Amino acid sequence: MALTYKQLQKQIEQLQRQAESLRSKEVTGVVERIKVAIAHYGLTAAHLGLETPASSGKARRSTTAGKAKSSPAFADSHGNAWSGRGPRPGWLKEALASGRSLEEFRVDGSGVAASATASRSTKAGKVGKAAGKSKRAPSKVTYRDDAGHSWTGRGPKPGWLKAALDSGKTLQDFLK
Repeated sequence: MALTYKQLQKQIEQLQRQAESLRSKEVTGVVERIKVAIAHYGLTAAHLGLETPASSGKARRSTTAGKAKSSPAFADSHGNAWSGRGPRPGWLKEALASGRSLEEFRVDGSGVAASATASRSTKAGKVGKAAGKSKRAPSKVTYRDDAGHSWTGRGPKPGWLKAALDSGKTLQDFLK
């Protein structure tokens, strides 16, 4: 027997209620997993792209301005500050052009610019070495062929070496 229109509408309503109930349960589970991930990674609304277009510009400006004022990486005695990101500001370029060093403007954890004498001693202690960067020791082996190609053994094998190895030679044949 065929169902009437009214009976089909009733079934549709029942199925929609069931679907909404299941969806509600699933959403609850998803929200709980998202909350755990947000807490674990320390995510903010900005990370998730949840700022509204009207508030995002204001929030970004105030956040950026707040960071620049509260924790600058470089500052001078006139209240000028620079976070260390983006192009150097004019006041810093002028000071560097006049012979001052960048280290003179570095701000320590308390928000006070380092003194010129302290920065000179720090600078003198790091001559020939970039701050926080170490140089890799030179390779102890070098592989060379008769055509003048060379490879230090670091990084992927170059094409000339791959071709030679495919032709039956070994790495020992290229040690020089």
